[in-house]
Amino acid sequence: MKKILTTVMLSLGIVAFAQEKQPTFKAEGDLVKATYYYADGSIKTQGFFKNKKLTGEWVRFDKSGNKTQLAYYNNGKKVGKWFIWTKQTLKEINYENNSIASVNVWEPKSKVAVNND
Repeated sequence: MKKILTTVMLSLGIVAFAQEKQPTFKAEGDLVKATYYYADGSIKTQGFFKNKKLTGEWVRFDKSGNKTQLAYYNNGKKVGKWFIWTKQTLKEINYENNSIASVNVWEPKSKVAVNND
């Protein structure tokens, strides 16, 4: 009985692992568009490589498809304004020379008044 149970558990693990969607890579001019996925097949991260280095815009999503991060790279280095969304805040991180130059954090402080007339 133990052997059967062990075999069934191993089989389930192998089937679950085999169904995980592998990253995709597609040539677009001199860039390669990379898409990484969650186990359920929804897009996790999408961006570009040039000469095997991160370049341009990279976007990260949660499992529901909501954007959680917008980032920029140049020749593998962090550049420009990055945005990170959470349920409570929006962070803007400014990069210069691959280092953080400044950080701004926005939080909702007040409720919006609505007229129901």
